[in-house]
Amino acid sequence: MAIEFTGPESAFGNIIRCLDAGVPVVSGSTGWLARMEDAKSHCRHTGGAMLYASNFSVGVNIFFEVNKRLAALMAPHPEYEVRVTEIHHTEKKDAPSGTAITLAEQILEKIERKKGWVNHNSDNLEELAILSERVDPAPGTHTIEYSSAVDTITITHTAHNRRGFATGAVLAAEFIAGKRGIFHMSDLLGF
Repeated sequence: MAIEFTGPESAFGNIIRCLDAGVPVVSGSTGWLARMEDAKSHCRHTGGAMLYASNFSVGVNIFFEVNKRLAALMAPHPEYEVRVTEIHHTEKKDAPSGTAITLAEQILEKIERKKGWVNHNSDNLEELAILSERVDPAPGTHTIEYSSAVDTITITHTAHNRRGFATGAVLAAEFIAGKRGIFHMSDLLGF
């Protein structure tokens, strides 16, 4: 079993080497996802097993499900403007974070008036703003805010430390042991 949390420059190659060696792989590296379909194809070709997640925290994965449901409820209400805010430590290499991108993509799937995300404030109503802050110490805080002239609805997940990410990665590794195929945290958690 391999747990691959390296970086965008080496993640894809590491995954391919693991699959070629018949080693199941769990990956949480971000910044390489343009090659995800190649990795999935290679996994199918080798008969291997891989599980990718932008975040391995059980709490964040529950937050993802809440985000999808809230976005579906908010879709018919254009009077609410939505934005994503993410705060991480200053050593975080990517901005926005993979978790923020996942949250944004979930919103875009449900709210058709939004055509894409940008990593800055935007007055363009078709753009979903993701605001990235880097401060220490901050293991990770993600907030979704729907704001109108009359009220604001906010959901937030705050990690208190990095233990939840490590625990989730170990749970994922245990989950795919002895399996073949492509998996997600939703498979592990039964969503």
